[in-house]
Amino acid sequence: MSNDRQQRAARAEQMRKEREKADKKQRNFITLAIVTVVIALIAVGGYAIKTTSDKNKSETEVINPVNIKKDSFGVVYDTDVVTGTPATNPVSVTVYEDFQCPACRSFEEQSGPFLDAAVAKGEITVEYRPISFLDEASGGNRYSSRSGSAAMCTLDKGGVDAFKKMHAILFANQPEEGTNGMEDPALIDLAKQAGVTGIDSCVKTERFVPWIEAATEASRDAKVSATPTVLIDGKAIETPSAANLQKAIDAAKKA
Repeated sequence: MSNDRQQRAARAEQMRKEREKADKKQRNFITLAIVTVVIALIAVGGYAIKTTSDKNKSETEVINPVNIKKDSFGVVYDTDVVTGTPATNPVSVTVYEDFQCPACRSFEEQSGPFLDAAVAKGEITVEYRPISFLDEASGGNRYSSRSGSAAMCTLDKGGVDAFKKMHAILFANQPEEGTNGMEDPALIDLAKQAGVTGIDSCVKTERFVPWIEAATEASRDAKVSATPTVLIDGKAIETPSAANLQKAIDAAKKA
């Protein structure tokens, strides 16, 4: 082989090696870029999952809803809420209820309209104290606590009037005792029927379940052993029919 041919062959071999080296470098760069993108996507995905998980993490701290009577765990429904004008010396009515309680639903169906009318006339002020006696009667879904928390989410965002609407809607849609009850999306939809939106996170994190549990414990301290328990000026009414409630209210006015 001549010198010239040898030189051309050597140059060709050199060029081949340089191309291989360049190709390898490019492949390494592409691989590194792909790995970097994958790591970034994993990091973003992990952050999104953590953020979602944090948003849906159940609350453990007792948080007082806005518009609550802190010392008694009560929601005060009075003439001021209904008409914008406070009543003069109304009789105090206290109602302990569980949204899973069939007897509470019957009480609201039979005596709820009477109480609403008496509030509107300025005769009484009703303090609703939601509690959760019947979590075990909802198929392990803790519906008593969860529905109570959803009602408090509605109160916290929409005020007492919205709570009162949610209160009525929850009893009207009460699940059968022993069933799992409604899931969070259904509770959120009920709140929308009460005119309140934007409480998805509040419902899903069970923000006020610890508050409901504390309210239930306070009811036990107050010797409440059944729902509904209705008090007129602090005195329990054994059979809280509309007629008996009216008698007790009249007696309280004279006292």
